[in-house]
Amino acid sequence: MKTISHNLKIIPLGGLGEVGRNMTLLEYEGKILILDMGFRMPEEGMPGVDYIVPNTSYLKGKENNILGVVFTHGHYDHIGAIPYLIKKIWRPDLQFFASPLTKGIILKREDEFPNLPHLKVNEVRNGSKIKLGVFQVEFFRQNHNIPDNLGLFIRTPIGNIIDTSDFKFDPNPVNDLPTDFQKLRAFGREGVLLLMSDSTGAEEENHSLSEKTIEENLEEIFKRSSGRIIAATFASLINRIQQIISLSEKYGRHVAMEGYSMKSNVEICRILGYIKSKRGTIISTKETHKYPDSKITILCTGAQGEADAALMRIAQKDHRFLRLRKGDSVILSSSVIPGNERTVQILKDNILRQGVKVFHYKMMDIHAGGHAQQEELIEMIKMIRPKFFLPIHGQYSMLVSHAQLALEAGVPEKNVIVAENGQIINLNQKRILIEKGEAPSSYVMVDGLGIGDVGEIVLRDRHMLAKDGMFVIVAIVDKQTGKVRGSPDIISRGFVYLRESKDLLKETRKKVIGIINEITTEGGAVNWTYVKDELRNRVGEFLFQKTRRRPMVLPVVIEV
Repeated sequence: MKTISHNLKIIPLGGLGEVGRNMTLLEYEGKILILDMGFRMPEEGMPGVDYIVPNTSYLKGKENNILGVVFTHGHYDHIGAIPYLIKKIWRPDLQFFASPLTKGIILKREDEFPNLPHLKVNEVRNGSKIKLGVFQVEFFRQNHNIPDNLGLFIRTPIGNIIDTSDFKFDPNPVNDLPTDFQKLRAFGREGVLLLMSDSTGAEEENHSLSEKTIEENLEEIFKRSSGRIIAATFASLINRIQQIISLSEKYGRHVAMEGYSMKSNVEICRILGYIKSKRGTIISTKETHKYPDSKITILCTGAQGEADAALMRIAQKDHRFLRLRKGDSVILSSSVIPGNERTVQILKDNILRQGVKVFHYKMMDIHAGGHAQQEELIEMIKMIRPKFFLPIHGQYSMLVSHAQLALEAGVPEKNVIVAENGQIINLNQKRILIEKGEAPSSYVMVDGLGIGDVGEIVLRDRHMLAKDGMFVIVAIVDKQTGKVRGSPDIISRGFVYLRESKDLLKETRKKVIGIINEITTEGGAVNWTYVKDELRNRVGEFLFQKTRRRPMVLPVVIEV
């Protein structure tokens, strides 16, 4: 191989040190290739936040240098940020590349955002090759838990790079072909400078479960159930949805779908041929009463206990058509996402109180993650035989665990890098290192139609409101005398109940009048901003002394 002295920059804007928000930049001589644009769900301490998306400030002013955007698969942690970020990098000739199913999900989601520019997404498949400036990308299929998942073999001027995408090695996949090990070994023989590999399962020992095993266990439930089966899973877990439909057909059941995202994904997959069903299998929820319970399966969202999802509405008797009844069997076909343990427990308890059986992954193997575990990760490294190794996609502990696996697989320690979001990784044929400078990678939070307008200060205020409430003081001041007219009005929300705190309110009103009159008697023009600040600080301190609580104090001064 001819020695090239130029360096390639790898800049993760999300996905490292976290699960989700995957977006990585490859930059060579100023030209940039974008890999994925995903979001992640908010953390527990982010009230009101809908999603967190990558920070694209690094790309500001570099829009014309973006060669294209390639997507690995259709899960929202890899494509979900497109509607929120696309205007920041948009130009009419910008090219996008995705597999047929991923393209379908992207364009379907685009319909929900009518003010966005229309994306022209080029279809790619297993074996497709494209050239974007100095980058040549070859797409290869990888098993995951959604069809049309593609890894990336990227030829660059300094050497070959592989992005595995999310993957697992499944000898008996459902609705998919097995891993093409011959192709992976061929990449290894061609020579791989850097392997960037999915780390989500790096802390899990052994080998991931095959979808065939999951299907066999699900069939046991179908054999035993004489009532309705209500199966909840992720709307994007297309393979599981196909399994439930196929088993329902085998046991003479009709299938009704509940959940907007579930219905949307199934519609796309049926059009593209990724989900197959016989005529008459899929019925509307309204039609379920026409058949005996033993002939009905309900496929729905909500296995994580989401408040607005279909299963929670059914369990809480809020659903328009469906109620749980004795004899039903509920399948929770998903593992619990960290942070959701309490809501899932509440959901299970609520279902069980209604005399309904609940089957979940801790009882039997009815869910398998889509991510390779330690045995598979080591096998991938040994097949590819990279010179350098960069773990991606996962919490920091997962990245560290994956790096250790790379050492066990024979990659020299100096050639293994554990990086974090925003760090700029500098790579050439001789070495890999992290530069001193960083790209902005802070959270950009989406709240309703607002993108990035919720920051630390807004979150702090929301926490304060949630913790100790709000205390509003409305004082009317005479313009001529500068004195308070009448008695200030007080509004309390989440702090104290006004009817039971008359003495405290009386003292507070007296305090407010005293503070305003004290300042206005000093002479000269009155700085009402200063008056409000004094009210906020001094009344806040007074309330803390009386109650040991710190509500948000909002003074309103009206001159008349």
